Amino acid sequence: VQLQASGGGPVQAGDSLRLSCAASGRTFNYHMGWFRQAPGKEREFVARLRRGSSTADYADSVKGRFTISRDNAKNTVNLQMNSLKPEDTAVYYCAASTLVYSAVGYSPLGYNYWGQGTLVTVSS
Repeated sequence: VQLQASGGGPVQAGDSLRLSCAASGRTFNYHMGWFRQAPGKEREFVARLRRGSSTADYADSVKGRFTISRDNAKNTVNLQMNSLKPEDTAVYYCAASTLVYSAVGYSPLGYNYWGQGTLVTVSS
């Protein structure tokens, strides 16, 4: 599956932004995740959505502010980001996994397909 992330840009603290990940295949068939990587830091887990369901997990740092969702008709997975903070500044990546859900975990190693990143810059 090929993934294409979009929707990033510069925003002010407190603003909202919606990232979208378009897939060449049916996202319904994959566990989907969003990760981010800030300058000089490792790629970190943000949110994930279980294959074929609306079961979602979030990093503590974004819980209550970000929402991951799937649009099966458009084969996209979205990340709605509200109340953005400067520490949310990073390149955001979407990813897909074909592993069993118990093996996916919260590490980038649990995902076999990656899109190019989209940069989110939050200024104070």
